[in-house]
Amino acid sequence: MKKVLLVFDGNHFSKGAFEFLKNMNKSEPVMAIGLFLPAIDYSELLYSLGGLTGPIYASSPQIDPNATLKNIKHFESICQLNGIRYRVHANPKKHVIAQLREETRFSDLLILSDELFYSNLDVELQEDYEENILHKAECPVLLISETYYEPKTIIMAYDGKESSIYAIKQFLCLFPQYQKLKGVLAYINTNADSIPERANIEEYVKCHFEETSLLKLKIKNSERFEEWVLTHENPLLVTGAYGRSLFSELLKESFIKASIRDHKVPIFVAHK
Repeated sequence: MKKVLLVFDGNHFSKGAFEFLKNMNKSEPVMAIGLFLPAIDYSELLYSLGGLTGPIYASSPQIDPNATLKNIKHFESICQLNGIRYRVHANPKKHVIAQLREETRFSDLLILSDELFYSNLDVELQEDYEENILHKAECPVLLISETYYEPKTIIMAYDGKESSIYAIKQFLCLFPQYQKLKGVLAYINTNADSIPERANIEEYVKCHFEETSLLKLKIKNSERFEEWVLTHENPLLVTGAYGRSLFSELLKESFIKASIRDHKVPIFVAHK
């Protein structure tokens, strides 16, 4: 049994996150932890972003004072309806990022709606907030949109470094049911003539996926990469910690933010 953390904030309840959880539970029973966070205030935002200075342009959130209670009751009822074991964590006393970091330390997976999570914020602030969570989380994170679909193609970002292998291993441990799907290993490095440790990575991936392919992509911008990802049927992207390679910078600077903004591709992020 895996412990899966679902995070909800303010007025929002993520149907997409719950649908993904429900399908996980069909493959293997899970313990669902519903973490219900308060509506954010902007002093909290300053804390979470490490003392951001300058004006903050964001509309004041309009909060239904009864929304959290309604969402908790809804979460409990649909967990019961679908035979999912659950617990509710609400009214956290810590800052949002600190609370999330502690909760992820004792979870196997965090599922987060990149579309709804603190969507009352200005778009750029919301993206920065979610990126900060990706850095601070102590378990893998699945970013998912409200337009839910069951994955049919698993695209694994590979840069030859330990972090990308770690992410692939974490994904395989959490989702053994997806090993029956098509696995695509994507390598991007415009300066390298060959794929590092090609024989080893191919051997490893073929041990787990029934159908695999390894591609070296000559793509220099995130828009082209996003276009390529979307040519696959119901893709899910697996990536390691970003900020340590050309491919990582590609994800950090544009692709993850674009995905959060456009809500197109589920992204599994894992780092040590």
